[in-house]
Amino acid sequence: MSGAFTNAALTGDLKLHRLAMLMEPEPGNPQEVEGVLNPAAVRGPDGKLYLFPRLVAKDNYSRIGIARVVFSQHGDPECVERLGIALEPEADYERRPNGGGGCEDPRVTYVEPLNRYIMTYTAFSPEGPRIALAESEDLFHWRRLGLATYAHWHGIELGNIDDKDASLFPLAIPNSSGTLELGMLHRPLFPGTRPEETCLHPAVRKVDLDRESIWISYCPAALESRKPDRFSRFTSHHRLAKPVSPWERLKIGAGTPPILTRHGWLIVYHGVSEANSTAGAKHPLCYSAGVMVLSERNPRVIRYRSKEPVLTPTLPEEKDGTVANVVFPTGIDRRDDLGTPDRFDIYYGMADNRIGVARLDLPEQLPAGVDADPQEAQV
Repeated sequence: MSGAFTNAALTGDLKLHRLAMLMEPEPGNPQEVEGVLNPAAVRGPDGKLYLFPRLVAKDNYSRIGIARVVFSQHGDPECVERLGIALEPEADYERRPNGGGGCEDPRVTYVEPLNRYIMTYTAFSPEGPRIALAESEDLFHWRRLGLATYAHWHGIELGNIDDKDASLFPLAIPNSSGTLELGMLHRPLFPGTRPEETCLHPAVRKVDLDRESIWISYCPAALESRKPDRFSRFTSHHRLAKPVSPWERLKIGAGTPPILTRHGWLIVYHGVSEANSTAGAKHPLCYSAGVMVLSERNPRVIRYRSKEPVLTPTLPEEKDGTVANVVFPTGIDRRDDLGTPDRFDIYYGMADNRIGVARLDLPEQLPAGVDADPQEAQV
């Protein structure tokens, strides 16, 4: 069932307006009893928009569903048509010995050099959350490509580190040496960097610039062979962004896949802070959303970053749920179908229980943003 609600422009340097609550757990459906959340969003070969929501059954057992978005006569998303399951835990790296496991929080990108849709998702295995990949030509038939693997970084085996929030660039981007390769945003979860751990530290604390960050890594083999099953190794790891503002001081993570705009590569990411204790918060953390724009020529350079969040949990559906006080952006749709390439619909998880959609209209010129990161080069 869909529930439209009033647009609300939040405090910030760009405005994001809510459109609707688009999905919630279907009554009587055991696959969704613990939530419907964090969807990928992508246009299919037929031009229609498809969502790939995380469907959570009893005991946090997660599958990735597929649904077609239904639009109103004005072109606004208003509900969905459920179409089944895209992926469910079958591989060893998706299952746990006790019968649990999960395929979680997907992002889907049409990677043009490969002529394929590539899904990045979190596989929940006995080793913890890891980034897994799958490929498809039509969005309905998926083939697993296995876990992402990594070259060493400063002597650390990144394959042994928990990792989440991965998404791919749709085009080849230059690595640190200027060579065009397949790029991936991701968020390694080094020990001690989970928000439940960092919230125990005082408000003023030293941030580990390498470890508490969104990263870019690169995969050269996939483009050399033009075969999607050559995701053998990601290399050239580089810190993209660290927490810089109070609303994201505990953690940041990649959100929507990068999408090219007039200003550069746009991503809507999430940041975590402590929840307002005076509001009687049921969850000690607050997940909000911000905007980042990366240089088209050199995506390791941040051209713009929100001073304030563009979306924070204010609605009952965002404040109360499986995990309270969460808006979690994962899907983005550029509205070329309406002739408005500067308009983007953002699909996001609401309190880890429902799915909402909000709209971002990019201005002709970017407003002033926060100092992205003093260590980053500028162009």
